[in-house]
Amino acid sequence: MPEANETLIAIDRAERIFGGGKTLFGKALPAVHAVQDVTLDVKKGETLGIVGESGCGKSTLARLLSGLDLPTGGKITFEGRDLAHEAKKNPRALARQVQYVFQDPVSSLNPRKKIRTILEAPLIHLLKMNKAERAKRLEELMDAVNLAPEFLERYPHEFSGGQAQRIGIARALAADPEVIVLDEPVSALDVSVQAQVLNILDDLKSRFGLTYLFISHDLSVVESISDRVAVMYFGRIVELGSRDAVFAEPLHPYTHLLLNSAPAPGRRAVSGGDSEAELPDPYNPPKGCAFFARCPNGTEHCQTHVPPIDEAQGGPGHEAACFHPMVKRTA
Repeated sequence: MPEANETLIAIDRAERIFGGGKTLFGKALPAVHAVQDVTLDVKKGETLGIVGESGCGKSTLARLLSGLDLPTGGKITFEGRDLAHEAKKNPRALARQVQYVFQDPVSSLNPRKKIRTILEAPLIHLLKMNKAERAKRLEELMDAVNLAPEFLERYPHEFSGGQAQRIGIARALAADPEVIVLDEPVSALDVSVQAQVLNILDDLKSRFGLTYLFISHDLSVVESISDRVAVMYFGRIVELGSRDAVFAEPLHPYTHLLLNSAPAPGRRAVSGGDSEAELPDPYNPPKGCAFFARCPNGTEHCQTHVPPIDEAQGGPGHEAACFHPMVKRTA
């Protein structure tokens, strides 16, 4: 078993900027900071949930962590090695260690190829397996995701969304990775099918000793599967802590707003602060806290200063980027 505090991926002030630069005639082009000043450690064997509204930078961060995109600032290391350097110099070696499961299960599979061909690709190009080894591995993969072996001879359009996502998981598993990045893996599925896929993921994690980065906007799903949770807003991590701490005693007003906004039986969803306030303009970001316009606790100081993420009132391991965190409930 891996040590509880063994760091697998270390992110140090990572950022990703899209656009910028100048035109041929010297006119400045607008730039968007999709991810900014993110510092985070991913522990070996854990499931780290990353949650936030659409457009907050979750998927961009996921692509940075998998090597599908490169940071424009900061540094990301995988087991001490620079991930950006690995992605440039030896992408196949990185693909052996980090795999990606996409949001749309059907469109992520090549419609012109049979499932056998899709699953064999990483076995051939990454693991260099011969025909006999591939046949054995394919049988193991189909069993791992609870699919019949005869499905190997079918095309992606012949499967339901849940079956297609299990094939996507099998494809990621084929390379025998250490880390799997799951980008909204169940958001396109029915609730009953979501439960099946989540159970399979939980079984695979313990069976193969995997580390998960689970990206989602669905709080109930994140709560059910994660060990730790990072909450993102406007490209930054605004709260980080254990699942129990974040969901039971949220520190950041944005986390509090997310939890209160989630629909629940017998409770009317509520909003905090100025519910009519719009999200900040990514081309003209605010000078201070990006959440100020929607925050019930905001002060003049928040308008001009970006709050650093620290342990605030949360105690060890529970951090929030807020000058005026929510008051913890007393027992």
